[in-house]
Amino acid sequence: MSLLDPALWSGKASIGTWTPPTGGTAPVVEPATGDVLDVIGVATAEDVPVAAGRAARAQPAWARLPYTERAAVLRRAGDLFTEHAEEIQRWLIREAGSIPGKAAFETVTAAQECYEAAALVSRPLGEVLPSAEPRLSLARRVPAGVVGVIAPFNVPLVLGIRSVAPALALGNAVLLKPDLRTAVSGGVTIMRVFEEAGLPEDVLHLLPGGADTGAALVSAPQVRVISFTGSTAAGRKVGAAAAEHLKRAHLELGGNSALIVLPDADLDRAAATAAWGSFFHQGQVCMTTGRHLVHTSIADEYVERLTHKAEHLPVGNPDKEEVALGPVIDAGQRDKIHALVTASVDGGARLAAGGTYRDLFYRPTVLTDVTDTSPAYAEEVFGPVAPVRTFTDLDEAVALATATPYGLSLGILTSDVMRGLDLAERIPTGLVHINDQTVNDEAVAPFGGVASSGTGARFGGAANIEAFTETRWITARSAQAAYPF
Repeated sequence: MSLLDPALWSGKASIGTWTPPTGGTAPVVEPATGDVLDVIGVATAEDVPVAAGRAARAQPAWARLPYTERAAVLRRAGDLFTEHAEEIQRWLIREAGSIPGKAAFETVTAAQECYEAAALVSRPLGEVLPSAEPRLSLARRVPAGVVGVIAPFNVPLVLGIRSVAPALALGNAVLLKPDLRTAVSGGVTIMRVFEEAGLPEDVLHLLPGGADTGAALVSAPQVRVISFTGSTAAGRKVGAAAAEHLKRAHLELGGNSALIVLPDADLDRAAATAAWGSFFHQGQVCMTTGRHLVHTSIADEYVERLTHKAEHLPVGNPDKEEVALGPVIDAGQRDKIHALVTASVDGGARLAAGGTYRDLFYRPTVLTDVTDTSPAYAEEVFGPVAPVRTFTDLDEAVALATATPYGLSLGILTSDVMRGLDLAERIPTGLVHINDQTVNDEAVAPFGGVASSGTGARFGGAANIEAFTETRWITARSAQAAYPF
């Protein structure tokens, strides 16, 4: 059976059932070729209250089910991601421009997110509190109610399911708004999996749409928690709007992560490590290695090796060729990348490799002689660009690494692991990887950034319970309390 048979969803989005939303349709475009693969229904701001109302009415019954039944739905969803992995990966390759390895990572992780979420439901969700009164006093975690999930285009399946799965497992209903550019792999796929897994109707809604749809999702009275993954600029707006409506917003935002290469690093491996960190999925990852900070004693050799890697990585259509990099998502993203590279070179940076493109295929790029003001060094590029800058001692490395508004991920390459850990203590980030690059993720691990990279870890185990439930104080007396009036 085909999970993603277009006859089941083409031109539709889910507002309770698979019915056309009010925004008409949008083409599902393959960035590698420009071909239209199908069409998807577009949800507007007017559709959000309808979906939110249905979700709010369906949520209590879902939350009241025995935890074993909710866990069974999540486990079945994980199985379905595995059973239909090949079909889902094909959509990730064609719609999102993923190379096959990255697409496989997404389906494996999606299954794991569901299994981990299934395990959440049997965790203790409260504690017994001391009380000065003759009563039983409890703190209990209860579902937030309706959760809004806004997910981006770059890793569409993972960045949707890692909020949807735990939110559902913990008894919430969910409104999912994927990016329209990846609405099938990041939206329809999740909807169809849970439909087949036996999730009750109206507990999960799919609302592919634009900024107006997202704004309506944040302001909908029934939605009590927002889980947003996207740019820092958009995240600020979401956070402000959520605060205005007195609801929680969990924000996983951008980054400009540093890879620090100490003089004792293994250079045979460093170039491959660094290339993966900057060029994986065309650099369209929030954790991408955006700044290479290299000790001056090894900088020339490091740049030479990284440049050699960049010049020999194949770029092309991942659906037809064996390539290391596929297309960027659209012309707007390509032009932004190229503008940052061009402005950096115009400002004095040296182009060691890349800096060119054909259609949406941008060559992996290495820049040297960058400064604080080089745009491709100072800003999040979200493209396959590796700016290299040198340092002379650890204090300078710390100063350079911390001279950014972001605080997402950090990589340190060194043969002295303890020195690497000590160095990491001086650089505030949400994630740190010693002897690895900055792009890492696991379903069991807490994930999130600090400062302009977000509002802290919200994924993995207890972080999910914190994110998608509320704490209720409950007391019980053996007899009614007596009062003087």
